[in-house]
Amino acid sequence: MKVIFQQDVKGKGKKGEVKDVSEGYARNYLLPNKLAVEASKGNIKNLKAKKASEDKKAQERLEEAKAFKKQLEETTVKVTAKAGEGGRLFGAVSTKQIAETLKKMDMKVDKRKIELDEPIRTLGVTKVPIKIHPEVTATVDIHVVEQ
Repeated sequence: MKVIFQQDVKGKGKKGEVKDVSEGYARNYLLPNKLAVEASKGNIKNLKAKKASEDKKAQERLEEAKAFKKQLEETTVKVTAKAGEGGRLFGAVSTKQIAETLKKMDMKVDKRKIELDEPIRTLGVTKVPIKIHPEVTATVDIHVVEQ
């Protein structure tokens, strides 16, 4: 019996897949638990329409991410910190501080998306990558100045 999976079923199939399963498994487990629906012409047509709309939405999100990347790369984020001799900071500039500064500039970025290997400990400009989308990463200049 052909079914369309509504949810991931371990060992059998992923959501949105059309697969052939045994009749008893489908009637006694998949269909009553709403894990799958029978693969009729109407259901397959609905599945294709849903996939097309999801693809369109994913493409729109990618375009938005690319536009946001361009906007981010054109800005320089200025962060102030206390520093000692030789341009060494007393603390460090963390992803949280960078995210808060970006938020003040009306650019909302989650601090977990900022890929900073280790906190910034010196004055000057540092290039920091920010992962906006799984396929889009922006490189932002962080300018650390003395307070």
